[in-house]
Amino acid sequence: MTPMQENKEIRKEDAAAETAAEEKVSRNFIEIEIDKDLAEGVYDTVHTRFPPEPNGYLHIGHAKSILLNYGMAQEYGGKFNLRYDDTNPTKEKIEFVDSIRQDVEWLGADYEDRIYFASDYFEKMYEAAVKLIRDGKAYVSELTAEEMREYRGTLTEPGKNDPNRDRSVEENLDLFERMRAGEFADGERTLRAKIDMASPNINMRDPILYRVAHMTHHNTGDKWCIYPMYDFAHPLEDAFEGITHSLCTLEFEDHRPLYDWVVREVGFEKPPRQIEFAKMFLTNVVTGKRYIKKMVEQGIVDGWDDPRLVSISGLRRRGFTPSSIRRFVELCGISKSNSSVDYAMLEYCIREDLKPHCSRMMAVLHPLKLIIDNYPEEQVEQLVADNNLENPELGTRLLPFGRELWIEQEDFMENPPKKYYRLFPGNEVRLMYGYFVKCVGFDKDADGNITAVHCTYDPETKSGSGFTGRKVKGTIHWVHADSAAKVKVRLYENIIDEEKGVYNEDGSLNLNPNSLEEVDAYVEPALAEAKAFDRFQFVRNGYFCADCKDSEEGAPVFNRIVGLKSSFKLPK
Repeated sequence: MTPMQENKEIRKEDAAAETAAEEKVSRNFIEIEIDKDLAEGVYDTVHTRFPPEPNGYLHIGHAKSILLNYGMAQEYGGKFNLRYDDTNPTKEKIEFVDSIRQDVEWLGADYEDRIYFASDYFEKMYEAAVKLIRDGKAYVSELTAEEMREYRGTLTEPGKNDPNRDRSVEENLDLFERMRAGEFADGERTLRAKIDMASPNINMRDPILYRVAHMTHHNTGDKWCIYPMYDFAHPLEDAFEGITHSLCTLEFEDHRPLYDWVVREVGFEKPPRQIEFAKMFLTNVVTGKRYIKKMVEQGIVDGWDDPRLVSISGLRRRGFTPSSIRRFVELCGISKSNSSVDYAMLEYCIREDLKPHCSRMMAVLHPLKLIIDNYPEEQVEQLVADNNLENPELGTRLLPFGRELWIEQEDFMENPPKKYYRLFPGNEVRLMYGYFVKCVGFDKDADGNITAVHCTYDPETKSGSGFTGRKVKGTIHWVHADSAAKVKVRLYENIIDEEKGVYNEDGSLNLNPNSLEEVDAYVEPALAEAKAFDRFQFVRNGYFCADCKDSEEGAPVFNRIVGLKSSFKLPK
């Protein structure tokens, strides 16, 4: 090998080592912990889950958890479960169960046939509680909720023992069985773990494991009148399913000692491991179920899937794509500290996703009649238009063109400011894919409103003809008046008044009264045949999607997904 070849090989090795080092550095902290567990033989596989409570619709923050848990299972060739934490029948509905499943599937998280309910394990959970009682690790309490708060202590002062803490095992077993049999009223008895009332972690001060609740459950009906608390049920569900890594958000970090206590004391040989990551917070959006529920009940929004919400179903209905949500989550990354993400990043992701795939059609949202005085009255010609200049594979289409057109109201001004290059008396512009037209006059109604603009056209200037005689600075879009379809278009703004912030001093929401504008628009004839979820770019107006709820055959309703311009720039 010559010295030159030797140096070349060394450079190759250095480059390979550098790449490997970069890959190592780029792994997030969860991957590093999983790598360590697998290397040390703690687990020989990776099994994750997404465990929502079916008490509302999922939102963009849940998308992060879904994609993270599913992504880890995929990366390590493991398994992923969808499991409903349905331990609180007071707030849960089949409607929410169905919507969650639809959202998870839409995002592409494939749980195959591994769909479970916490309620499937109620009998096993009861047996686990009995084991804790037999082992002297749990007892039945008679304290009221108010008394329990008093006994619990504070963050700076230890709690004090429950008067019933030292009941005999036999008495506790009898009382717990009677709780199950329905002998006690709601709140009259609870089962508590016997841990440490002086623990600095308040979650470890003899937490409640079971409460009495005479409620009908969506899955088990009236079989049970006692229900496990989340902090008891959740670790058991993970352990029953063989979950290895229980990935959850940071608010559960202080609950981890209790999670570990439950799986250890119940006696699982290879208990799951809880790892916490930061939640996703978006600026100026509402994700709290309590607030969304109130807006739904008060008719402020059109259900949990209102396109102004960042519920997953709302984003889907508005026209966001699964790939744009996945890209957004990827850009946000995984961290250990909470931070906020600008909503503009989510808009950036959907723009980038739609840009190469959508046909660019013409739609006039605030119509104004344009009459070409010297164009033959009965003539209609077909102009050729590109569907997407950035993607020639989408081909071309024909546009009907005639004497009367619709243009945007903002594309004509009687007395324009400087650097206004659209139509005004004496000015010439190009009609997109068409001809140069020059404004020669306009009509007004009795109130002084402009009702029509009159122009003349130059037949030598047809687009694609190679005309080079003169140039114009403005190009405007249009639709042919006689063949255009009239459709409903919804223009959305943030439902929150961004200047005032999300909340008022009294905790209510700062709602934006202009969050929805519905207009009657004129669009190219082909757009009348749009089906639910069909997406288009309306030239100069943004990206739009046919609404899946209110569109009818031949009469679509279009939601604006996002505008064309963005202030967001991807960090280098």
